[in-house]
Amino acid sequence: MASRKNRKQSEYFFDYTLLFIVLFLLGFGLIMVYSTSSYEASISANLKYDEAYYLKHQAFAAVMGFFAMIVVANIPYHFWERFATLGYFVSAILIVLVLTPLGIEANGARRWLNLGLSVQPAEIAKLCMILFLASFICKMGKGIRTGRGFWMVLMIPVPICVMVWKITNNMSSAIIIFGIALLMLFVASPDYKRFVLMGAAGVAAVAALVFAIIQMEHSDLGFRGGRILAWLNPEDYASGTGFQTLQALYAIGSGGIFGKGLGQSMQKLGFLPEAQNDMIFSIICEELGLFGAISVILIFMFMIYRFMVIAGNAPDLMGAMIVIGVMAHIAIQVILNIAVVTNTIPNTGVTLPFISYGGTSVMFLMLEMGMVLSVSNQIKLEQ
Repeated sequence: MASRKNRKQSEYFFDYTLLFIVLFLLGFGLIMVYSTSSYEASISANLKYDEAYYLKHQAFAAVMGFFAMIVVANIPYHFWERFATLGYFVSAILIVLVLTPLGIEANGARRWLNLGLSVQPAEIAKLCMILFLASFICKMGKGIRTGRGFWMVLMIPVPICVMVWKITNNMSSAIIIFGIALLMLFVASPDYKRFVLMGAAGVAAVAALVFAIIQMEHSDLGFRGGRILAWLNPEDYASGTGFQTLQALYAIGSGGIFGKGLGQSMQKLGFLPEAQNDMIFSIICEELGLFGAISVILIFMFMIYRFMVIAGNAPDLMGAMIVIGVMAHIAIQVILNIAVVTNTIPNTGVTLPFISYGGTSVMFLMLEMGMVLSVSNQIKLEQ
């Protein structure tokens, strides 16, 4: 009897701190979506003059995503490993289906599918890529330390990235998918010299591209080249490609330290295009000021810290790789979104996770969070 009492009992950990962060960001996101979009929705005949139109759709996606997250969190994450390869090919098929009558065009871009609900295949591809790479890296084992293994993993996301870029004309999502793979490989591979060389080559290539674009005539450039010129001198393109960036900077600059107050933004009143989507961070800066902006950044940093804690204590490599993949997805997307809004990099369509308007994005982010919580739920605490 005494030996049984002295025997170590295993309890399982569940990261309630991470769950609270997710729920806080969701709630804050709903508040900001309503604050940012209510004026535009109230004057739009297409939206039936319903000022809560965007809020209702975002809230529906958030609620559905929350229940999906709870379900996934209570399923052992190894269950999804058997679907990793299937998910990779299904995501590729869904991207191709954008070219069929199922594809939906909005704001000049054909990136969505009508599957009863509007679905963006690029968001599905991000989740499927995380699962497939986590499974593949685990199966490779020590083989990833070889040059062949390294390049095999690095080439896996390339077909999906090319399809997302060329078929849906969504370069930002292609960059995020490749970035997820690169960070997962960085954590799994002990040879960091390759990454240093790749980083140096990448910086040199980007610098050469920007220099070449500056030397070319504007008429010879595509819209992406025009965006780079507008990034370098937004005032010179104030009536065109630099308009959205300038309006975002006006919003950020007018917010001051503590902002104008929630709901008091001027730029959302028809001046800043797509304010509830890619540019919502600029409205946060305008209404809540530098204090609100830094608070949002710190919350995301704390979320990333929780990811690192879970990955460091994961029961196995599969669990750790899933968490690292989700961490890479959210970190890259947050960095790119804030960099675009502040004109640190050229303008490209990247949403702010959990906060920007977008039902598919919220749904699949919540599924990813469910997988992370599932990994945390498998961590044993011995007493």
